Amino acid sequence: MSESKPSDKRIYRTIINAPIEKVWSELVKTDEVLPFFFGAVCDCPEFEVGASFAMRSKNGKYTNVVGKVLEFSPPYKYSHTFKFTAYDDEPCTITYELKETEQGVEFSLTTEDAPSGSKTEKSMDQGGDFIVQNFKSVVENGKPTFSGRCILLMIGLTEMFSPRSSRSENWPLTRGTESNQEYNGEESKHG
Repeated sequence: MSESKPSDKRIYRTIINAPIEKVWSELVKTDEVLPFFFGAVCDCPEFEVGASFAMRSKNGKYTNVVGKVLEFSPPYKYSHTFKFTAYDDEPCTITYELKETEQGVEFSLTTEDAPSGSKTEKSMDQGGDFIVQNFKSVVENGKPTFSGRCILLMIGLTEMFSPRSSRSENWPLTRGTESNQEYNGEESKHG
């Protein structure tokens, strides 16, 4: 793992035409597929500071993201660390903020501390707008945008090509955001 300085903070935002309670409820669902989070299911038994969570595939076989809750202040702010299981990059920080305005609920997604030039930074840059626009569409219309539905279809078709290091047995909730390096030599034991 190479040392690099954290990237700049990036903020993605939109206005959602829905009550703040509905927006918050959709953001923190743990019992179904979240199309705005690339079809993942959030595995987080309790949203409380220090709790581990994982974003797992629909069938639970793969874990793409792990992290720990940093702040949980319903219905206004949720912040957590964020690590892609397929990359050796250090975790970054993600913050979701909701603010009631005359136009609707302002939803902000902020990414910070991603290692500059890393795969994590590039993936977050590509995913930020997708998350915000599809979250808005899911809350307001009950489904992701057309382009979001196309991407979700592609994700479903390519899931079998996920790296072995992202298998869920390698990422129990107690493991948190540690690097996957200690598992690299043990893949044969896991499948």
